[in-house]
This record gives sequence, C-alpha cells and structure tokens, in this order.
Amino acid sequence: MNQKIVPHLWFNQEAQEAAEFYTSIFPNSDITNNTTVRNTPSGNSDVVSFDIAGYSFMAINGGPHFQFTPSISFFVNFDPSRDENARENLDQLWEKLSQGGTPLMPLQEYPFSKRYGWIQDKYGLTWQLILTNPDGEERPFIVPSMLFVQDVCGKAEEASDFYLSIFNDSKRGEMARYPAGMEPDKEGTMMYTDFMLENQWFTAMDSAHQHDFNFNEAISLLVRCENQEEIDYYFEKLSSDPEAEQCGWLKDKYGVSWQVWPVVMGEMMANATDEQMDRLTKAFLQMKKFDIEKLVEAYQGK
Repeated sequence: MNQKIVPHLWFNQEAQEAAEFYTSIFPNSDITNNTTVRNTPSGNSDVVSFDIAGYSFMAINGGPHFQFTPSISFFVNFDPSRDENARENLDQLWEKLSQGGTPLMPLQEYPFSKRYGWIQDKYGLTWQLILTNPDGEERPFIVPSMLFVQDVCGKAEEASDFYLSIFNDSKRGEMARYPAGMEPDKEGTMMYTDFMLENQWFTAMDSAHQHDFNFNEAISLLVRCENQEEIDYYFEKLSSDPEAEQCGWLKDKYGVSWQVWPVVMGEMMANATDEQMDRLTKAFLQMKKFDIEKLVEAYQGK
C-alpha cells in the first residue's frame, strides 16, 4: 500500500467515462477496479479506481449533489531535466484537456515558469500544467493542490501545519509568501507552499481575489487505514463538524472533505457477491465512523 491518501472524485454519472478519458490521455495509466454499490441514497453508484501515471484516484457516481471547483486542483509537473520532450508533452496534454474545457489561466510564460496554464476540463476537474526544473528534491508528476479563498483565505500555512502535525512521514517543502503591494492578497500570506504527508506531496495557496467557490465534497481526500486504531485516530484528529460525518466522510476545520476508509473495505467490495455487497452497503450506510468489525460481520453474514 504505497499511496495512503487517495483523491476521491464525485461525479454525477460520468465516473467511468471520465476514468476512461483520463487513462487514455495520461501516460502509464489504467483503470484498476470497478464496483457497483446498490441501493444508496443516490441509487446505484459505480465506484471506479484508476491510476494516472502511477498516481491513484477513486471516483464515484453519486448524483448531482456536488460540483468540482478549483479549490482542489492537480498540478502536473513536466520536468525538462527528466524528460527532454517535457514542453511538447505538456502542450499535447493541454490540448487534450482543453477539448470541451475552459482555461482558467492561459497557457503561456509566467514569472514562476516558462510554460504554465490552469485548465478546467470537460468534467469540471481542474489541472495546473507547469514546466518545472526543480533545484534539489524532485517533485512527483501529479500533486494535489489546495486553494484557500473566502473565509479561509490566509489559512494555507496554518492548515498545512495542521496536516503536518497529524500525518507521519511529513515535512515542509518550499514556502513563498506574498510581498507587499500584491493587494488584495495580504503581505505574508501564502503565495505557494508544498508539503509532504505520508511521503506524498501536496501544495497550498492563499488567494484573496473574488472567488465564487470553496472546498466541498466533490473532491475529498481518502485516507486508507489498516486497522480500527488508525480509523479512530484520523477521524478524531480531522473531523470538526459532527453534521458532516457520514459513511466515513468528515470535514476538517478548513472545510476540506476527507474520508477515513478501511483498506479491508476495498478488498471486500472488490470480491463481494451481490448478496455480500448488499449487506455491506446496508451496514456502512448506517455508520458515521467506520467500524471494521461490524463491516466484516455484515460481509460474512453474521
């Protein structure tokens, strides 16, 4: 289990189609599992697991309740020191993501990169494609990025410190603060920082500009737990709103959605008969925090 934190994408009904699209346009990508969860409040829901360039995602058809926003996006790092065709490969991916999509920042040169663009694809998911040439430690190809706006603007440093205090194998990477004269962004707030949790890189940024979005459940961060002790720990540390606790989901104090999820659940779902799946679904729909023992008992029909 090399990726502990897995971005989880909530679609209306396009999870399978989107997974097929992403795995067709990114290198070294494939769909790893497809399961149908029946009789949920949203009806039957397909749950699709897929890898993009070796980075794991999950997606669900959950109905029209949540829409993607740029509050969580995904950096795609093209490094010329590792790929002599980095610029061409960046441009090709931009072109594919642009089909039916909307540029949020045009693909061009910026002070921080010779080639960068922010694109919202046809499903609403947003990607930041950047030509990098990092000095020092390399960054992975795909890195989730959090944008702190509205009532949590100015909290990017505090939030990342909070996450660093909770997860193991964690450390701070780069930090760049807004200088004076960058209004409406406040001097000293976070223009950009990256940080490692469980050996996975994430980035965070503040933006005081007018944005009509914030964090929501459309993109959650799913924490894969080996045992009940881990589930109890992460649920207690991360959850800040009892009203948001449902089926392993929670919201932290910055509004970011997480799922605290037992690894054994995925294994049971992947191998379940229809009858086992129905019992498992009925059991987990009644839970806020997952109880592994009760889930296994439901699966086994005890």
